[in-house]
Amino acid sequence: QVQLVDSGGGFVQPGGSLRLSCAISGDYYAIGWFRHAPGKEREGVSTISSSTGNIFYADSVKGRFTISNDNAKNTVYLQMNSLEPEDTAVYYCAAGDRATMKSQWYEYWGQGTQVTVST
Repeated sequence: QVQLVDSGGGFVQPGGSLRLSCAISGDYYAIGWFRHAPGKEREGVSTISSSTGNIFYADSVKGRFTISNDNAKNTVYLQMNSLEPEDTAVYYCAAGDRATMKSQWYEYWGQGTQVTVST
């Protein structure tokens, strides 16, 4: 059983930054960050493998977002820079069996944290 608590969302102006945190209890192979905006399908944002360190990003966030993990704190972070209004969504972290952007491979999910980018 894996439990996830994601946090760090908020309101920010375009061009601003936020850092999301995913506190993890239990063993996992990969952590993914996903987002779900109103009227849109859930989208994979980034993922990291705990064993290989492999990292993947969606094209829409490459160069702006950075995923990292702190093994001592059992926490995965998503640093989001140069935020755009299109990044507005509820962001979720999830734990799964492989580092993929496909949500069906993730069994455990956090409760979500709202990110709003607006003037």
